[in-house]
Amino acid sequence: MSDSYIIEVSSQAAGIVVRDRSGFRFFAASERFQGLEGQVFRTARAAERAASRFVEQTAPQAA
Repeated sequence: MSDSYIIEVSSQAAGIVVRDRSGFRFFAASERFQGLEGQVFRTARAAERAASRFVEQTAPQAA
C-alpha cells in the first residue's frame, strides 16, 4: 500500500495526500484547492471524492 497519492479532478492536479497517523493529509497543488489544505481523510479515495465535491461547490454559477 502506498503512502502518498496524487489527486486529480477532471484531469487537473488537485493535490497530493500523504499517509500519517490519522489518515491521509491533503496538500493542495494549486490555489483552487487551498480550501482542502491540511484536511485529513480516512482514505485516499475519500480525499478524491472531497476534491470533486469541492470543485462542484466552488464552481461559478451560470447566470
